[in-house]
Amino acid sequence: MKQIVIIGSINMDVINRVKKHPVPGETIKSFSTAYMPGGKGANQAVAAARSGARVAMAGAVGSDAFASELVASLRASGVDTGFVLRKEGTSGLAFITVDESGENNIILAEGANGALTPEDLAPVWERPELLAILLQNEIPWETNREAMHKAKERGVRVIFNPAPAMSLPADMLPYIGTLVLNQSEAEQVTGLRAERPDEAERAAEQLIASGVGEVIITLGAEGSLYMNKQGERIFTPAFRVQAVDTTAAGDTFIGAFAASLAAGKAVRDALVFASAAAALTVTRKGAQESIPDADEIERFLQQNQ
Repeated sequence: MKQIVIIGSINMDVINRVKKHPVPGETIKSFSTAYMPGGKGANQAVAAARSGARVAMAGAVGSDAFASELVASLRASGVDTGFVLRKEGTSGLAFITVDESGENNIILAEGANGALTPEDLAPVWERPELLAILLQNEIPWETNREAMHKAKERGVRVIFNPAPAMSLPADMLPYIGTLVLNQSEAEQVTGLRAERPDEAERAAEQLIASGVGEVIITLGAEGSLYMNKQGERIFTPAFRVQAVDTTAAGDTFIGAFAASLAAGKAVRDALVFASAAAALTVTRKGAQESIPDADEIERFLQQNQ
């Protein structure tokens, strides 16, 4: 069975729940504080594994008390942690504030994630059964860049989620097989608004013209837009649910989508499966603990046909 390797961040999330987000200079009270394993890379790894894929995580944790818990959380979801390294210093931390509507804002302290080097990834490229790599922007850009080059040399698909958002070097766009962005990331990368489906389509067209193989722009409660260089366009409506916490929704979508492709599903079906996974995630609190497994997703789909 082919394997997906997620190369990215592993964080401990420090989650504060509040009535409303503070404005600059304001002090507010938190209703509760929790420590939960997260990180965009780790979240995507857990989502892909719970969706049925064979998954390995490549990243780094620190030498602090959080490190063992972060690795154990990945293993508990069936993720191979053989590529996870220990670095001196702190593990990555994410300080997350969630308001009563479920919207969140996040401050990252990269810790060991910022020490992950291209050389650290050498064992990844020795895996003969490697199907795809998933990348995000919570590790150094030079490490992502080298991973894209290595993947192309070996014919391995690159799925890239540029979060936190950044302007992507034009020379690297042709290395990206699948680019997955939300509305704000799409605007940051292209300079074009992507709030509505028609705006997202224009942003996706620009990225395709620049060399990206296929683009997915997630539109929150509106759904998602898919476009590829062959001219195929797919709009997938979102499932209507009561959102409790949007943390990890995008990561769940990406992990579930990758797992569906690894299982041989058509893109249209993979998008629906990923949308269902993300919908379930926002009905629960937290990051990794909110991510559903394949059986839950299939039951949800049957109930919402």
